[in-house]
Amino acid sequence: MRVVAELPHPECKISIFSMNQKYIVKFEQGTFEQSYKLAELDLSGGGVNDVFEIIDEEFIQTVIARFKVMRSDFTAAYNRHQY
Repeated sequence: MRVVAELPHPECKISIFSMNQKYIVKFEQGTFEQSYKLAELDLSGGGVNDVFEIIDEEFIQTVIARFKVMRSDFTAAYNRHQY
């Protein structure tokens, strides 16, 4: 797996990897991460530029909102098991 791009964003780290005819888009925020896989064949042929078009600000905001839910879910689970 190799890094083909990193997109700057103030709220999360966004990395794009290439592996086995797939692009993997990984979002990281603190200890949490989300990843999305796209087959190269599903794209219109522009390569990583097609991935850039998919990762628009509206999508990024939904990812950031999901991080908040993930953090809340994990914190609740953690707190249930504290003595």
